[in-house]
Amino acid sequence: MKLNEQRRDVAREICRKYGVTLSVGALHAFADILEPMKVLRGHRLVDEGDVATSMFYVERGMVLQYYKKNGSMVTEHISHEGDMVISIESFFKREPSKIVASMIEPGIVYGIPRDALHTIASHSFEVCTLIFAFYQRSLIVSQRKADILRFETVKERYIRIMKENPEIVRRAPLRHVASFLQMAPETLSRVRAKVTEKDWKEN
Repeated sequence: MKLNEQRRDVAREICRKYGVTLSVGALHAFADILEPMKVLRGHRLVDEGDVATSMFYVERGMVLQYYKKNGSMVTEHISHEGDMVISIESFFKREPSKIVASMIEPGIVYGIPRDALHTIASHSFEVCTLIFAFYQRSLIVSQRKADILRFETVKERYIRIMKENPEIVRRAPLRHVASFLQMAPETLSRVRAKVTEKDWKEN
């Protein structure tokens, strides 16, 4: 498949996932700015101190977003196929990122450069709608995570992630999943061992 066809297929899939319909012209303009990247495990899409000039659509693989606190890694988010990876504060404010975005599986991602995206949006209300959908989804995900950590027990957090995003539990290293749920790996192991069928039905 030619590169332009691949980009257009990915652009269509992104629009489908975000519930936005683009005209042929707008779709092609969006597809033309996509930057395909075949990346290895450990590759950093955004490093600490980088200014995040792109967001990334994950076609294949898994991405860990984390920051360092008191010498330890703290998981901010884990993304996989169909997700968008954005270092929000750096992306918006054009400041060095405190968050690292690193591949924990090899895969294929598509970079979406901020400046190119905003340029085509300046000529297309449809693309503005797509950008709004990107930002809205990202903000909702952040708010939901904050609410879960604020109001739910460790068991409830584990059951929720297993129901809503089981790929994270299946594929991400235990220490990253535990950090994402804000518990020690030992705590997560104990919670997993104690969850029963009744727990699944009640939650």
